[in-house]
Amino acid sequence: MNLVHGLPQPINELPTILTIGAFDGVHRGHAHLIGATVQRARATGYQAAVLTFDPHPDVVVRPGRERPALTTMNERAELIAALGVDLMVVVPFTPEIMALTAHDFMSRVCGALALRELWIGWDFALGRGRDGDAARLAVIGHTLGYTVQTVHPLSFDGQAVSSTRIRAALTAGDVATATALLGHPYSLRGPVVEGDRRGRTIGFPTANIAIEPNRMLPANGVYVCHATSGSATYGAVTNVGVRPTFDGTQRTVEAYLLDFSGEIYGEELRLVFLHRLRGEQKFNGVSALVAQISRDVAAARAWLAEYRE
Repeated sequence: MNLVHGLPQPINELPTILTIGAFDGVHRGHAHLIGATVQRARATGYQAAVLTFDPHPDVVVRPGRERPALTTMNERAELIAALGVDLMVVVPFTPEIMALTAHDFMSRVCGALALRELWIGWDFALGRGRDGDAARLAVIGHTLGYTVQTVHPLSFDGQAVSSTRIRAALTAGDVATATALLGHPYSLRGPVVEGDRRGRTIGFPTANIAIEPNRMLPANGVYVCHATSGSATYGAVTNVGVRPTFDGTQRTVEAYLLDFSGEIYGEELRLVFLHRLRGEQKFNGVSALVAQISRDVAAARAWLAEYRE
């Protein structure tokens, strides 16, 4: 997949089937829309393209009230590339972009791409005041030389798949529902940073992960994960929370990697959340905590032994 930042004039002259959206999480609904775009591009011999924004429009439209992100831009690009997209265009979302009318924005898009068809969700809108709904975009397309196709939402359990539903599931610690909505397990990644090294003193050394600000974390608790560092993947018991037994106040993400010994400080670690073992608890002393961690490790091993992707 070719990745382009901004809207240079032109990007290329290939006839293009395009879809536009924030696509945070690249969930099953997003995959449904992007997949339809790719399928149409393959049928016509055209280029399949995705246009997205960085930062998420919420950061500019609702400063201080934006929703936590389900993916970083790098993760979004990886997931979109896996769907067979040929070109991904990342447009910096600025106050200037926010102020553009739908016509002005689509004029810029058509200056960058030989747009033939725009594929969008049925409730999609862009431009100042969200003036560019499907009907308006079709009128604009008549002038600029493209047609508009709408795709109905994908449903799960009788409701449309959405990033809002996924955030709600993660807030409840329900990683199984989040996985079903995403179409893949939820994951976090970041560099391993120095912690207080308390885990070493109790026999369970953990890798502390630095997570990007405003990233969605699952509910506080203990989870079974797959942890990947480089080309190696391990089972892991991951704690998300404030470590109340030690009177912690800041939320952290730390993982005990099963059957691993060594140092990975500074390396990127990816945690894939597979199953929630329990909520966060405060224990009466270190010995009670160690006993529970031992039970968590045993439970994680048993769960992973039965797990099938």
